[in-house]
Amino acid sequence: MGTSEWHVEKRSSFSYDSPLSRDIDDASETGSLSIVVLGASGDLAKKKTFPALFHLYRQGFLPPDEVRIFGYARTKISDDELRNRLRGYLVKDKDASPEQLDVVSKFLQLIKYVSGSYDSEDGFRLLDKEITEHESVKRSAEGSSRRLFYLALPPSVYPSVSKMIKTCCMNKSDFGGWTRIVVEKPFGKDLESAEQLSTQIGELFDEPQIYRIDHYLGKELVQNMLVLRFANRFFLPLWNRDNIANVQIVFREDFGTEGRGGYFDQYGIIRDIIQNHLLQVFCLIAMEKPVSLKPEHIRDEKVKVLESVLPIKDDEVVLGQYEGYRDDPTVPDNSNTPTFASIILRVHNERWEGVPFILKAGKALGSRKADIRVQFKDVPGDIFKCQKQGRNEFVIRLQPQEAMYMKLTVKQPGLEMSTVQSELDLSYRQRYQGVTIPEAYERLILDTIRGDQQHFVRRDELKASWEIFTPLLHRIDRGEFKSVPYQPGSRGPTAADELLEKAGYVQTHGYIWIPPTL
Repeated sequence: MGTSEWHVEKRSSFSYDSPLSRDIDDASETGSLSIVVLGASGDLAKKKTFPALFHLYRQGFLPPDEVRIFGYARTKISDDELRNRLRGYLVKDKDASPEQLDVVSKFLQLIKYVSGSYDSEDGFRLLDKEITEHESVKRSAEGSSRRLFYLALPPSVYPSVSKMIKTCCMNKSDFGGWTRIVVEKPFGKDLESAEQLSTQIGELFDEPQIYRIDHYLGKELVQNMLVLRFANRFFLPLWNRDNIANVQIVFREDFGTEGRGGYFDQYGIIRDIIQNHLLQVFCLIAMEKPVSLKPEHIRDEKVKVLESVLPIKDDEVVLGQYEGYRDDPTVPDNSNTPTFASIILRVHNERWEGVPFILKAGKALGSRKADIRVQFKDVPGDIFKCQKQGRNEFVIRLQPQEAMYMKLTVKQPGLEMSTVQSELDLSYRQRYQGVTIPEAYERLILDTIRGDQQHFVRRDELKASWEIFTPLLHRIDRGEFKSVPYQPGSRGPTAADELLEKAGYVQTHGYIWIPPTL
């Protein structure tokens, strides 16, 4: 991060009027906010959770006179040891100015560490004692105490940790306020395990207290989907089966499991990426217009479109596993776990009947990107004979280099009447110079504090998503659906390109999108 960019943000950071008071549940709410990161010594907490909290602090969304951050884990370390472990993830010392280092130090002083196990009351009683002390200091006559528990933990310990929070650490009624928990994916491995997990947590907390986080819903271009679809007149009449030929939602990584083989092999690419991240994007593309922007109205429409998805057909699935995946000593020699999957979903409703939605994700491919590709049908009566150049496409690049562009056919400049494909381009780095696009976790943690569940997964939505994929996943687990090998650095299995062609996607030849330079 450049020095000038830091200065811009820092000026706004400490001229705030307590942005946390703009809570959806109670706009007048003030008082203490205790954020507890469970699993504080783990990778997720160090690489994502604490950096997101730091960025919120730096921008003024976590006022130091209200907030205390508690780390909780089994590791026996001191407050300062945790702070030192986190420092390198917040700022690179060799590139940092004294001013930046000072902001980091002030943030780290807000962090206190408590050590304890995840299934006994002793540690959680101590945690509650520390939180209560903070609340007592910050409490005002009309104040409230707010407790946010972020479970940066494996799902296997969610039930025991949730039980300990409910038993030992709930917000005290005489302080007012709320208690909320954030749980990370993977939320279950199939429909049965997800429902069991939902029931166990649901017996302890009400649905409005539970925030099932999917960081893809916090990405800038994903957040833009509702605005694009429902605030632009020229999209409204086009967004249907009469005009759209097919939709692709693609996630590519140019690296393999790299030390996570043992973990990844328990889940595979469908559970890891498609059933959650890509399916959430699918919902926003395919859902009907909600009654309002209220979280429940939006989530109602997402559930409706999930319930309209037809059972997945065998001949509309391609699974792959990159060569070398099983060389990882933590991966079984006979593993059938897919590291690549291309799956066609079909929606049985008036808007989308007959339109294939191709969800594709893979590791160890030739490029790293995530995008949405809406391909429109051919122009009827094409007098320019230009269909061989490709169709109109609306492309949303989620990462990297966030952008939106519309592929159009235009006249080639010159004396001849010849056509060529070009684009109308909105590249964020060029259009919004000097604007920092927030990380997904920043946005979602702030939504949690404000009580806005729009970008979180509701229980019935989670159930509907697992109902779509569980039959296929069980067949893969039993070895009835095989993964075919593909070369690392390739596009994936050749059968995936054949499936794409079968679904009606028309490849554009001779056109490459080049991000504009500043």
